Amino acid sequence: MAENRAHRDDNLLEDIQARLDNLNKSERKVAEAILRDPSAATRYSIAALARAADVSEPTVNRFCRGFSATGFPDFKIRLAQSIATGTPYVSQNVEPDDSVAEFSDKIMLSTIASLDKARQALEPKALSQAIDYLIQAKQINFFGMGGSASVALDAQHKFFRFNIPVMSYDDALMQRMVAAGSTVGDVIVVISYTGRTREAVDVAQLARANGATVIGITNPDSPLAEMCSVVLGVTAEEDTEVYMPMSSRIIHLTVIDILATGVTLKRGTDFLGHLRKIKESLKPTRFPPAD
Repeated sequence: MAENRAHRDDNLLEDIQARLDNLNKSERKVAEAILRDPSAATRYSIAALARAADVSEPTVNRFCRGFSATGFPDFKIRLAQSIATGTPYVSQNVEPDDSVAEFSDKIMLSTIASLDKARQALEPKALSQAIDYLIQAKQINFFGMGGSASVALDAQHKFFRFNIPVMSYDDALMQRMVAAGSTVGDVIVVISYTGRTREAVDVAQLARANGATVIGITNPDSPLAEMCSVVLGVTAEEDTEVYMPMSSRIIHLTVIDILATGVTLKRGTDFLGHLRKIKESLKPTRFPPAD
C-alpha cells in the first residue's frame, strides 16, 4: 500500500518513463503510446488507446492498475494532472536513425522540460542568500571548466556592470591560485553540471578554507555541493552519448540571469541610471534598424 501511495504522489509521466524497461511487451506498447502524445491520451477512450497501442482493452486496464489507478478513467485524471504540473520529461534520447525534424524536436522538448524541472527545484531561500552574498562581495570570481566555461564567461559579462571587481576562469591552475588568494568578503561561484569534477571540488574547499564564500551552481547531491556555502541545486537529464550536453548549460545560464536580475533589483532604482549609461554606450557600434 505504501508503494502504491508513493506512485500516486509522483508525476505519472515520469513514473511511466522510469519504469518503461521493466514492463512486459504488451504493457510497454501501452506506455509508448501514451508517451508519444500524453495530451491525446487524456482524450482517448479505452478502446482508442488499445487500438493506438495495438493491444487488448484488458491489457490497458491491467497497465492502469499497475500505476495505482482504480481503472482507466482514474488513470486519465491522474495523467491530466501530471501534464498540468509542468512539462514532463519524456524520453527524448536521440537515435541514430532520427530525421532532422525528429532529433531537433527531441532536443527542443528535452531542453524545455529540463528548464521546467529546474524551475520547480530551485529554492527561493538559497537564491535570496546567494544574491545577498553577491551584493556584499568585495570581488566575485566565476569558475567553470569544459562546457561550464562559457557560462562563467557569460556571468562575467553580466556582473561587470555592477561596479564590483569580477573575473571568470576556466583553467584549473588559475582557479586554484585565485582560490588560494581569496579572503573573507570574496565570493567564488563554481559552476559544474555533475559536481563530481575533482578540480572543482578542490578549489571550492580551498576557497572556503581561506574564508571566501562559495556559491555552487551544480547537482545538489554531489561532492561539490558539500563544499559550498550556498548551493543552487539544478540537474538536467541529457543524452551525452550522442550529442554534446546543452540543457544543463541553458539551465546554468538562466540561473546566472536570475542572480544578475536579483542583484539589479536589490540595488534599487538609483542604480538603473548606471546600467542605462552602459547600454547606451553601445549605440554607436550598431547600425540602425531597417525601416
